Amino acid sequence: MLHSVFPEAFFYVRIELKTCYKSLVRRLTCQKGIMSKLTKEQILEMARENDVRFIRLQFTDLYGALKNVAITARQLEKALNNQCMFDGSSIEGFVRIEESDMYLRPDYDSFVIFPWRPQQNKVARLICDVYRPDQTPFEGDPRYILKKVLQEAKDMGFGFNVGPECEFFLLQPDPNGVPTVQTTDKGGYFDLGTNDMGENVRRDICLTLEDMGFEIEASHHEVAYGQHEIDFKYTNVLEACDNIQIFKLVVKTIAREHGLYATFMAKPKFGINGSGMHCNMSLFDQEGNNAFYDPKGELELSETAYHFLGGILDHAYNFTAITNPTVNSYKRLVPGYEAPVYIAWAGRNRSPLVRVPASRGKGTRLELRAVDPTANPYLALAVLLECGLDGIERKLEAPAPVENNIYMMSGDERKAVGITDLPSTLHNAVKALREDDVVKAALGQHIYTNFVETKKVEWASYAQFVSQWEIDNYLYLY
Repeated sequence: MLHSVFPEAFFYVRIELKTCYKSLVRRLTCQKGIMSKLTKEQILEMARENDVRFIRLQFTDLYGALKNVAITARQLEKALNNQCMFDGSSIEGFVRIEESDMYLRPDYDSFVIFPWRPQQNKVARLICDVYRPDQTPFEGDPRYILKKVLQEAKDMGFGFNVGPECEFFLLQPDPNGVPTVQTTDKGGYFDLGTNDMGENVRRDICLTLEDMGFEIEASHHEVAYGQHEIDFKYTNVLEACDNIQIFKLVVKTIAREHGLYATFMAKPKFGINGSGMHCNMSLFDQEGNNAFYDPKGELELSETAYHFLGGILDHAYNFTAITNPTVNSYKRLVPGYEAPVYIAWAGRNRSPLVRVPASRGKGTRLELRAVDPTANPYLALAVLLECGLDGIERKLEAPAPVENNIYMMSGDERKAVGITDLPSTLHNAVKALREDDVVKAALGQHIYTNFVETKKVEWASYAQFVSQWEIDNYLYLY
């Protein structure tokens, strides 16, 4: 690759890129900072000034996969006029073939130029909402689902901020370029240098994200071999979900440039920790005050925070199918690998499902630790917000915090203090989802129906598969 064969050339290309791109990032950041929309004319001007020749109109499908329709710069004005169509029947879980025409409506503020593409004939992206031909929002668009729940929060006087912590693995491909589960290093938590062969990849990911306007707060090697985490600053939940989607694209792209494969699979390898996407959540009132903070409250938490927490815990078993949506997700949610397994909460104790990090004031937040990066972020955060709002509306009381290490407690000890388990399989999680009217209402009938049907098929396929473990344990025994 260029950076390994010509490291100095790669360095100067990046410097040149940052110089020419800096003004654009600054303009976009300022626009977002004052909460005003970029106009169509400004986007067209920036595209001309920066020699943008190719634009990716991006949207997210039901299962969290980033999709796109690519257009040339000549079609940009048409796209900005909401006139670009695509075949919705080709996207699993969207619509039937007889109602396939769908429209993409770009979010003007999402206009970003990809820093890793050539500096001539540049490539940009716009995140889009999906609409029907009658100009109504498509109820199968995950971004619309989140916007719908956000409006409920707004009607109650709240905004919703989220800070995600995304973990991933860097893996070695085989000689044919096919990913393997061979990790790149034998490093551990916070290792560096010779023990962390992914350090250069992580650095380039961070620099690329900063070029795109991200504020990177921390990056480090995680517990498992080949596992990494990059944290970026919290923001409003819609922008946070957009950021998660582009983050995944950047991580995979930069890893490929280094000859590696990045995966957000929950647990790609037996015997080591899996990857999570801890979600730090807070509500803010209309004056910009953190609604979870009360300096006079117990643990300096407000009644709103406790009711929100009560809603999260009350629905946790039932929303797990959305926050942990694959068969493999439940290979991570087992005791012994630091992932939360038990429905409880605490202060600094990291063994329960939810903890309250030490920061207070504007930094007061609840950290939900079960979510994994295979989740569709728009759906996961929509459901979490809906459940928290349900707790506020019903004034649910959170149970007492559990400050002991739950992993070390016996089953009887957990039962005595009311601690229950998360679902152990996707099958159980989907069954629970079907019983929760609050979660179903958040998803809407279209997404709920298609999600459940797809996951039933996924589980049936898995249940019929004969694994190597079964061969090893039963073939010669019986």
